[in-house]
Amino acid sequence: MPVGKIAHPLLGLPREAKQMMVATIDAALCVLTVWFALYLRLGYFVSLGGRASVAVVLSVMLALPAFYLAGLYRMAFRSTGAQVVPAIALACTGYGLGYATIISAYAFDTVPRTIGIIQPILLLLATSSARLVIGYVLGGQMQRRIDARPKGRVVIYGAGSSGRQLAAVIEASHEFKIVGFLDDDRSLYNTHVNGLRVYPPQRLADLIERHAISDVFLALPSATRQRRNEILENLRGLPVGIRTLPGLMDLAHGRVQASDLRELSIEDLLARDPVAPDAKAVEGKLQGRTILVTGAGGSIGSELCRQIAAAGPARLLLLENSEFALYAIHRNLTEATELEVVPLLGSVTDEARLLEIMQAWRPTMVFHAAAYKHVPLVEHNPLEGLRNNVIGTLRVAEIAVQAGVRDFVLISTDKAVRPTNIMGATKRLAELVLQGLAESQSTTCFSMVRFGNVLGSSGSVVPLFREQIRNGGPVTITHPEITRYFMTIPEAAQLVVQASAMARGGEVFVLDMGQPVRIIDLARNMIELCGFSVKSPETPDGDIEIAVVGMRPGEKLYEELLIGDNPQPTAHPRIMMATEHRLPWDRLRSDLCRLEHLIATGQVEPARALLQELVAEFTPASTIVDWVTLQKKVVAVA
Repeated sequence: MPVGKIAHPLLGLPREAKQMMVATIDAALCVLTVWFALYLRLGYFVSLGGRASVAVVLSVMLALPAFYLAGLYRMAFRSTGAQVVPAIALACTGYGLGYATIISAYAFDTVPRTIGIIQPILLLLATSSARLVIGYVLGGQMQRRIDARPKGRVVIYGAGSSGRQLAAVIEASHEFKIVGFLDDDRSLYNTHVNGLRVYPPQRLADLIERHAISDVFLALPSATRQRRNEILENLRGLPVGIRTLPGLMDLAHGRVQASDLRELSIEDLLARDPVAPDAKAVEGKLQGRTILVTGAGGSIGSELCRQIAAAGPARLLLLENSEFALYAIHRNLTEATELEVVPLLGSVTDEARLLEIMQAWRPTMVFHAAAYKHVPLVEHNPLEGLRNNVIGTLRVAEIAVQAGVRDFVLISTDKAVRPTNIMGATKRLAELVLQGLAESQSTTCFSMVRFGNVLGSSGSVVPLFREQIRNGGPVTITHPEITRYFMTIPEAAQLVVQASAMARGGEVFVLDMGQPVRIIDLARNMIELCGFSVKSPETPDGDIEIAVVGMRPGEKLYEELLIGDNPQPTAHPRIMMATEHRLPWDRLRSDLCRLEHLIATGQVEPARALLQELVAEFTPASTIVDWVTLQKKVVAVA
């Protein structure tokens, strides 16, 4: 039975009832200590009847008033601890003097005089112990101790200072049982650090079998990303979870608890060693300015807002058409910073709303992150994709010029390169819009930043894979050979801000995404990082299956970042500059008017044909699958 089921009813009693209960316990302790004192003095147990009962009655009559006068019955019993012992000692000293004097003076038959000394000492020990136990039980420490029994047996990879600090936190929390350390330093093998044995990493499989290890905790703050990935590769396939710390400096300063250890994510595997940004260049662009972010509640938009806020602008305008997303990022920013943050509901296609916002605040810089990015959804709703991604970009850009915005940055995508789907083609056309505007005027500096998938974004496969793994599988992929570039959201947002500081007008910046990743390898890594095994024809006893479900409309096997083959380096090692063809603004502007008319009148096929004409590299991978068009055909046949 949980201790709480006993403690809670007792704590709910009236104070007088609780005082009476404790006084009764003290009286019983007086009886027991007299009896035990007689045993210690005589060497055998005696009956407490007859003359010996005088010693019992005298003890109760003297002890209870002494305890009352010492304030022992006015204390909150649930918080009773070691601090009560001095008060008990004082009460027992006063009681002992009176008790010993009376016993010695009257010399009761069958009651040795030494009982007057032995019994008060026993009573001090008994009442102190009783109160400590009462406080331990009623105060919840016992239940917390029971609840905090180790949840698993773990080893810590890294026996350095960070590993030792982590071990101390875990041992204090009682949440896990530490079996030992793993370390690459051969000189530490078979030695003990903080009382824990250090093992070579090659022994891990044996330790898992012998000690039922459930998790490996990584404490490797100084390891390079390459070395860290080598270690993780060696841990793959073992039936253990892998966890890491959110930040070892937080641990060193006492801000991290054992419960803050998080499961190792795929972001930890794919992230690269950080490159320090040019803080002065970024602050020169943003500090003290009014910045507008469209799509501020999205995955990239919200992280952009956090990175911009860190650079110290005067105010940050958040434009978002999703009420909940706007509420979430506004609350996040206002809790984390003193910056003036203005949440603005609205669509980038609403010309009047955009105009009144820019005229009211006159932003210095606009980061345009608002876009529909989900390939199949845009393929099934092409006119809305065109309206939001192309016409929305045109609206924001033209009004930015009217309002005298100094810098305008478009968040683009690798799917804009030789697109096979409408979403990618709309983003390439949005790039062409800004390149045309950059040549036609000198008021606003337009630039574009192109990158691939970001881990954990609303359209990324990573959240989907996590959910499928939690549900026991299968993990679904569209093709065994499909590959994608990946980058973490914070890294992408940081590089977008960095690229914006280098813009001079009309550039297409391309972020270094590293090596492309096969999606099937990504799925396998995520399954194994969660401590499961992949189920396949070769391993039929595995835990989770990877199922191939077929390519979706408009999907490409391989993504690219460059249309041409001559990227130019920039001052930042992770940012390149693409040199790509443009369209004359006079011609493009008239074609955009045509496109807007086709969207407004619901003409899907002519709109897609015009998109193909404007984006020469656009080669559709599927026929038109617009839901409305397909339904009209069904109705016509019926």
